[in-house]
Amino acid sequence: MRKLLSVLLMLCLLGSLLVPFAVAEGEEPITLTVFRGDPGDQPADDNKIYKKIEEEFGIKFEFEFLAGDLDETLGLKIQGQDFPDLFDGGNSADLIISGGALINLLDYVNPTDTPNLWAHIEPQKARIIEKDEETGEDVMYIIPNYGLAEGDQIVNAVNGPAFFIQKQVLAWGGYPQIKTLDEYFDLIEKFIEANPTNADGTPYIGFDILTEDWRRFCLINPVQHLMGRPNDGEVLVDINNDYHTETFINQPYAKRYYQKLNEEFHKGLISQDTFPMTYDQYIAQLSSGIVLGMFDQTWDFGNATTALQDAGMYENTYVALGLIYDESEVADVLPEGWKIEEHYVNGGVPNIRRGFGISVNCECPERIVKMWERMLDEDWQLLFNWGVEGEDYSIENGRLVMTEEQYANTLDTEWQKHNKARAFFESSPKRQGYIMEGELAGNCWEPGNQPEILFGMMNDYDKEFLAAYGYKKFGDFVNPPIELAPYGEAWQIDYTPVDQDHTDFINIQMEYLPKLIMCDPAEFDALWDEFVTTINPSATAFGEYMDEAVKAEVAKVLG
Repeated sequence: MRKLLSVLLMLCLLGSLLVPFAVAEGEEPITLTVFRGDPGDQPADDNKIYKKIEEEFGIKFEFEFLAGDLDETLGLKIQGQDFPDLFDGGNSADLIISGGALINLLDYVNPTDTPNLWAHIEPQKARIIEKDEETGEDVMYIIPNYGLAEGDQIVNAVNGPAFFIQKQVLAWGGYPQIKTLDEYFDLIEKFIEANPTNADGTPYIGFDILTEDWRRFCLINPVQHLMGRPNDGEVLVDINNDYHTETFINQPYAKRYYQKLNEEFHKGLISQDTFPMTYDQYIAQLSSGIVLGMFDQTWDFGNATTALQDAGMYENTYVALGLIYDESEVADVLPEGWKIEEHYVNGGVPNIRRGFGISVNCECPERIVKMWERMLDEDWQLLFNWGVEGEDYSIENGRLVMTEEQYANTLDTEWQKHNKARAFFESSPKRQGYIMEGELAGNCWEPGNQPEILFGMMNDYDKEFLAAYGYKKFGDFVNPPIELAPYGEAWQIDYTPVDQDHTDFINIQMEYLPKLIMCDPAEFDALWDEFVTTINPSATAFGEYMDEAVKAEVAKVLG
């Protein structure tokens, strides 16, 4: 009998060791449904980070990634009240907020119960916490997934919008300084004249324009940047003129850009297939190394960059250029008092309303918030960013370091499926910038920003390329960040009160802009005038709303 009791006791002890930490606390194991408003890859079943999440929190994830049109997909979910537990609405998060899909996180996040989360949002809480228009209560539906960095801003590279060009084009041209739109297209045109195909005989594409779904910003947004401003979405804000805000797409200075694209299209630098091209097709083209230039944001084509690096095609990876108009060529159409100066990079931009919200259908919001709170601790942030110590990185004399093989693994998409928790971590609250406290103070949260990795692990091609320009990092190709305006970036403002005007505004652009680029040059002026006449009513309504909203946001933040 005593022997039987001993065996039973041993089995009980063994069972307790196998029970996840959260279950031992009295919480049942659960599976959270998760929607990501971007395409993505399912993690491998043996993913070690998700295994650790399951061990500590008793939580598994069931991921659904975007397939198709984002707004249409979100509309169907709102119509059917088909809300996952964790809901990332991507660049259309305002739709799920206005559709009543998300809970108010301030019911769970406060300085006492969640000190990590509160300290994380506190520096930007004037912008993150909003007022509900109907009730007047404070609301926070989403904790920004990026942009709440600690310490001085790190700008080793441009992670946002720019005109991109392959490194081999700049190298072929003798490493020139390219500052204007004309210089950019002139160099690409000359390169293709001398090198019409790659080594395999595949013709080069001079300039791609992605227009699928919300990524239409690749077609629409360049004008504001050519005018010298950072990313304000679909409006131009004059910070030196009482924050006057106007739509730019219907202005004379926008005509200059699309007329230039019309010229390049008829020279054959822009493919006729560019407008019906899907995002996946776009990434495939970039990954093949045949696309010489495009306007985009660095994070949007990261998979293509990884593919090129995996293939050792470093000369086909891209440099971000902060192109502006030659002011002398647009002087007669500039707003009064406007001076064009290159300011592509903003200082410290929190990604307002981007990332995970918790849906009203979720039965355990407290548990998710509790998990996020714990995950902001150093050990979990190191696990998400750096991996497992001794396996994926080491600590030497207080510095986080990787071997060449370890760093190469982090860039390999197949390795990531087994060893990174990208699908969850990318949309969750996270620490960025410098580690500010403890034994690891002075290191960077993100391995790609760590000097020992950024410079020590840089491939020889990139080292020689930067040396040819006399630069230390690829962020040197653009001007340093400017101070973030009090309103943040205007694309972050909720425009659902004028949603129909905005929808009309977008639809007219997507109807006319491709036609303007492809039309007979002799017909361009007449078609432009027709476009402006057609879009002006919706542009005026949307622009006037944004003008008031930007000024209201400035007043709120500045008090």
